[in-house]
Amino acid sequence: MIRDITIGQYYPAKSILHRLDPRVKVVSTLLFLISLFLFRSIPGYIIATAFLVMIVRLSKVPFGYIVKGLKPIIMILMLTVLFQLFLTRGGDTLVHWWIFTITEEGLVNAVYMAIRLIYLIIGSSLMTFTTTPNELTDAIEKLLGPLNKIHIPVHEIAMTMSIALRFIPILLEETDKIMKAQIARGADFESGNMLQRAKAMIPILVPLFVSAFRHANDLAMAMEARCYHGGEGRTKMKPLRYVSRDRVAYAIVILYVAAVFVIGRYVPFHIWIF
Repeated sequence: MIRDITIGQYYPAKSILHRLDPRVKVVSTLLFLISLFLFRSIPGYIIATAFLVMIVRLSKVPFGYIVKGLKPIIMILMLTVLFQLFLTRGGDTLVHWWIFTITEEGLVNAVYMAIRLIYLIIGSSLMTFTTTPNELTDAIEKLLGPLNKIHIPVHEIAMTMSIALRFIPILLEETDKIMKAQIARGADFESGNMLQRAKAMIPILVPLFVSAFRHANDLAMAMEARCYHGGEGRTKMKPLRYVSRDRVAYAIVILYVAAVFVIGRYVPFHIWIF
């Protein structure tokens, strides 16, 4: 399970998405995530699916690698779908057994919410797959640059987010090593009830926290040794500049959002209760 977590990891490849300005990818990802909540109809989901498939193919990231990142959220996805399915009331009753009732509105909400969550994870993961942490830091700092005028430490915020993303694969690797070491010593993380499994995680959490603090201390000492004092007066070795392909990417995303909003809301199309 630990190795299935791919969120925050960079996948090197030679694709047009990797060559785009990181600001384009950050803004486009936000627009795509917002667009998932602008419609509630089959035509809207068809357009969103076609757009996402196109982006996945352009990224040249293997589809199996992308799907692997969905495994850790399967439990959350199932719980969300079940809550929507059994707790939403509205429309005709489809199934009624004991205290469980499935209505038309509950089924529609469960299906739509499951698709939205899957697309949300894939869309946000593609940004980290095609953008290095340094590029992501520069993009966030550049986009939030106007906030410097009201004395908000934009550079420090962007640096903190970049360090957090860098720590994800490091901590996952540390967790995997600690689990293997504890299993070799006879630890059992699979058997027992939920309380017993929670107690069994203590031999993992304690050394993991110690390792995280050690990495943080080493990073702080390294940054101090290199005379890091925040973003004031710092310059970029590779300043961000928009080129023609970035403007084309912006135009495509804007057209997608407009199309999914108009068609997804105002084009009538019904199949059964959807």
